[in-house]
Amino acid sequence: MLGFKHVGLLAGLAVFGLAPVVTMRAAAAPPAQDTQFLETIHQVNLYQITSGNLAEQRGGDATIQTLGARFVTDHAKLDGTVKSTAASTGVTLPDAPTTDQQNRLAQEQNLNGNAFDRQWVTTQLTLDVAVMQAAQTELSAGSDGSVKQVARDTVALVQSHHQALLAAAKKLNIPVPGGASVLPTPSPSGTPSPGPSGSPSGSGSPAPSDSGTPGPSVTSNAPSPGVS
Repeated sequence: MLGFKHVGLLAGLAVFGLAPVVTMRAAAAPPAQDTQFLETIHQVNLYQITSGNLAEQRGGDATIQTLGARFVTDHAKLDGTVKSTAASTGVTLPDAPTTDQQNRLAQEQNLNGNAFDRQWVTTQLTLDVAVMQAAQTELSAGSDGSVKQVARDTVALVQSHHQALLAAAKKLNIPVPGGASVLPTPSPSGTPSPGPSGSPSGSGSPAPSDSGTPGPSVTSNAPSPGVS
């Protein structure tokens, strides 16, 4: 008898359109942009945690070793937020870095000392620009407020790390990749803020050397922040 009453109740709810709505909401997929951003930043965090550990172990300069430890802590904390946000929004996260990121980690595992420092700083500076662009896209095109907050947290973290990396590059005389000396700075709406000259920050030129002239530029095949 209870079974029949339960069926009757569901049928009554369906008449008023309530049951289908509840079902659709439970099964609704999160917006594609929000999903892609969470997946992307999670994989960046996985890469950065492993790469930071390698910097602690293989870095030739104490500055790089210290930065590596800082990156591990900071990205682990950010990834905790990413995971909780993904759980609340119904996003299933990948369980490993992208193929490109894994290939980069394999290369880093074969480097030591000054060679590691040079490669690591160059890669990190270039990756920062790509991650900032991903955050900018989320802020301008994302839908979920909690995911946009992750983007804001990412922006703050990357800006802080980037300044530390530029200081390390200057100290260790490591060339800054072209276009990586100044980060694009998203506004809350996702529009890049103007740089000192009035143009978007992402159009900056390589940082000047101690002599006041632009330092040499290099091109880095940094791990893509996208998902594989």
